[in-house]
Amino acid sequence: MDSTASNLVVLDNLLDGRRLWRGQSHRQDDTSQHPTGHAELDAHLPLGGWPDAALTEILSAHPGLGELQLVWPTLARLAAAGERLVLIAPPHLPYPHAWLRAGVDLARLSIIQVRGADALWAAEQCLRSGSCGAVLCWPGRADDRALRRLQVAAETGQALAFVFRGLREALNSSPAALRLVIEGSPPQLRILKCRGGHAPTAALRLGTLH
Repeated sequence: MDSTASNLVVLDNLLDGRRLWRGQSHRQDDTSQHPTGHAELDAHLPLGGWPDAALTEILSAHPGLGELQLVWPTLARLAAAGERLVLIAPPHLPYPHAWLRAGVDLARLSIIQVRGADALWAAEQCLRSGSCGAVLCWPGRADDRALRRLQVAAETGQALAFVFRGLREALNSSPAALRLVIEGSPPQLRILKCRGGHAPTAALRLGTLH
């Protein structure tokens, strides 16, 4: 089976899981259901964690600055709860030992290797299906309309959506509920936008988050 056919099988299997759709959740409090696992970051976010059923953008000059460190605690928790995790068009093949050390059950992880607009389409379908706890996508280029579709899809499927893009995109507006920027040496984390509150001006040292 070639890679394209394999990716289609993975996507079909995920979409078949829509019978597990969780429906809309009616929350009674003003805190996030998804703490990031980093106490200092949570303290600076309006709901104390990732925005629920929403799109988060993580911007950096290049892959490998610590972007996965930000999401691993959440992914580990979701996988432990039996949720499906999907990586779409990651720039490098995930290193299994690093993911295992982070506590992520690899049996709950699917990888779809596509390019260009296909990455955005696959992410939207997975998010809408309701069968995924979190979808991580590296789309390369994405305009405002495409990102808005991912935001709506995340709301529809009640999933966490993470999009990883280049640092230059920080100059452009975005419909994402949360935008984080990783920059500098040593890397620092800056909150560019957070729905429901004001972004703090101070940057956080990425290496000290826990």
